[in-house]
Amino acid sequence: MTDLVTDPVGGADGAAERRRPRLGASASAVGDRILRLKPWQLRALEAVVAVVAALVFLRLGQHISVNPLNRVGQVSGLAKVQQYGAFLGLPVLALLLYTAYRGAPARYQVIQRLVCAALAGLSTGAVAAGIAVALNGTPFGLGGQEGDPGNVMGMANDMMNGKGLLPGVYPPLFPAVLALTAKWFHNGVVGVGYAMQDLQLLCTALAGPLAYLAWRLMLRPFWALLIAAPSAVLFMDPIRPYSHATMIVLVPMVAGCLRELGRVHELSLRSRLLRGVGFGAVFGVLFLWYSGWFIWTAPGVLVLALFLVPWRGGAARLKAALTYLGATLLAAGVVGSPLLIQIVRLGATTKDRYAYVMTYIDPAYVMGWVSDRQGHENYHVFPPQGEFAGQSAFTLLLLAAVGLALALGLRSIAVRTAAAGLISAWLLRFWFASHMEHDQAVQLYPRTTWIIMYSLIVLAVLGLMFTSGRIANWVRGLDEAREDRTSRPTVARITPGVAKLTAGALCVLALFTTMGASWSANRYMPSTEKGVEDLGLDAYRAHFIKQQNGQCPKYSGGKCSPINTELSEYTFGPDSGKLFCGNATKTEKEDEWWAICGRARPW
Repeated sequence: MTDLVTDPVGGADGAAERRRPRLGASASAVGDRILRLKPWQLRALEAVVAVVAALVFLRLGQHISVNPLNRVGQVSGLAKVQQYGAFLGLPVLALLLYTAYRGAPARYQVIQRLVCAALAGLSTGAVAAGIAVALNGTPFGLGGQEGDPGNVMGMANDMMNGKGLLPGVYPPLFPAVLALTAKWFHNGVVGVGYAMQDLQLLCTALAGPLAYLAWRLMLRPFWALLIAAPSAVLFMDPIRPYSHATMIVLVPMVAGCLRELGRVHELSLRSRLLRGVGFGAVFGVLFLWYSGWFIWTAPGVLVLALFLVPWRGGAARLKAALTYLGATLLAAGVVGSPLLIQIVRLGATTKDRYAYVMTYIDPAYVMGWVSDRQGHENYHVFPPQGEFAGQSAFTLLLLAAVGLALALGLRSIAVRTAAAGLISAWLLRFWFASHMEHDQAVQLYPRTTWIIMYSLIVLAVLGLMFTSGRIANWVRGLDEAREDRTSRPTVARITPGVAKLTAGALCVLALFTTMGASWSANRYMPSTEKGVEDLGLDAYRAHFIKQQNGQCPKYSGGKCSPINTELSEYTFGPDSGKLFCGNATKTEKEDEWWAICGRARPW
């Protein structure tokens, strides 16, 4: 349960499957067929289970009929999501517990894998189901036709109007998929808002399965789920689901790529080229999907890769490693070239002048965030002050687990990769923040909060994993000593205990993720509080746009604005060379702008 998988296509799981004992005649025919599957077939079955669980939960959420524009309707909808979660999750967990207590080890191992996959799908399927409740009665996505969604829809419209790929440095793949979805399913430009809802729900639901399957390249099912499910629920931003899904998947993919670097000398030239091209193509697609995380983590990962190259391992090993790295970088560059060329051309001259509440807080705080839809939050009350030098108990426990990872698992490529990305993002964060006043540019540095916190969570889980492995080895040693004294085997008693412990932990994790999913969805419930712009405003806007049939959405009360078919990529005026301090104040007091921005209001 505690070891890193050593074979990317089966590893320890596959070896255990080959060593499994034969079950008795009482096993069902279906169970016997599953137990006879090859390792790659089991991996494929995990993927199918995770995706199906996510989509089924999403589909159930789309059938919840409440009025999301009043709070009673919102609460009823969220409760129905939890009811569906129990309906789907309890039988799965009951099967896991029964197998842990009564099943053979081989059967439990397979059931645990499939249960972990199902829980990964249900975790973000629940978030997507909650967002479906918030959008019940309207075909439009979060944000309506305004804000960032409006900008992305404008990009998609430009593509459908024949303007080709985007001229700037924004990742083009999601707008391209949005344009294709609108064209194929929703009558083109007039239906781009409909397509936005489809992709917001679908990408949110699939984030959990994608994260779990990516971490399965490196970890056994329990540990992969322990990282993937909480991270997906915590970090997913349904209004822009493509962004954080890329971040969650990128870290394990990089770790998997770097792990291959240490053993490509054992492969044929064809195999190392295929693996390099495969990883490179995936990185290229992720780069086109959302590129920001590459920029923050690339320096640290490149330095780590240089240290991993076997410079003193002999000519054969060095040649194999460099061939593999070359194939990876070449494939990534070719696939990502549409955006990479634009970044090289325009990156130095593209300035981010938009400051918001996260720009004003203590830059060393990386354990939480608020968006520019900050509600009642401002830099005076956020972040909340913890008990010990401003740090909360959660922060201290998280850092303690990170310390365990560095102490016990620094030889692990997963630990090294997460640490390299964290250090890289940390240094770039403070570089840009320290130059913000002088350069009058933010350069998106607050977004490093997410990748830093994600890296800390990854390291913390790995720390727990290595600690549990040490404890298991210690207990095993005690049992072996007792066996020597009594001549009676006792090791067999450990396996059922580990199975029960893991099953109990998975039940608790399932409870946490369903509570976290409700929290995540609740933030986006339509909000009508006057003078407050929170995340609920994005769902509220979606309910007041006229549908393609000319009617207003179901709960709009007959008041709605026409579809804006003239949306285009935002065209900004001349660069003023100054920060725009959004969220600086909700009043008209001139001194508020002076206190935050150091200058008068620009209006």
